[in-house]
Amino acid sequence: MGTRRIYENRRAFLRKLVQGTATVAIAGGTVSIVGVDGAWAMSLQSIDAHGAKTLLRMTRLMYPHDQLGDFYYAEVVEDLDGEAAKSAETAKLLKDGVATLDEAYGQPWIELSEGYQLQVMEKISADPFFGKVKGATVVSLYNNPTLWPVFAYQGSSAEYGGYLDRGFDDLAWGEIPDEEASPPAYRG
Repeated sequence: MGTRRIYENRRAFLRKLVQGTATVAIAGGTVSIVGVDGAWAMSLQSIDAHGAKTLLRMTRLMYPHDQLGDFYYAEVVEDLDGEAAKSAETAKLLKDGVATLDEAYGQPWIELSEGYQLQVMEKISADPFFGKVKGATVVSLYNNPTLWPVFAYQGSSAEYGGYLDRGFDDLAWGEIPDEEASPPAYRG
């Protein structure tokens, strides 16, 4: 096998690996999406497989965190599905929103390059669909206590008297300011 053939096979393998973040199974009206590594799965009642994959990609593009696996973004899709199961209005908003994404370039949005996906998202950024997905993503990702250490968030401090006396000035990830920039603590 020639060197060129090996590289072509490797490229095809990598292309398939990158394109496939999940496998879809449909049983009894419920859509199940399983991560390619088999480490996570989600079962959906209201959102179809195409919509789920589209929303999963959209949430990752909105708030990209390389250190987070698709599992955490799949939780966002599950949250949206749960809301859509209870509200016909939300179900319609999500279905129509995915259709809008797909219509932008006349092909499934999920098949576009990242640059085109971002262009389409920018065009619909004032749309209620975009706002719904954005809001769900913010709440699901940043209100998840298991992810707080990833974002260096120590959690609520209200029950401990606030941040002034608990972590206000312990930024270990930034430059240490000189003494003049950090006067002694105010004790009033």
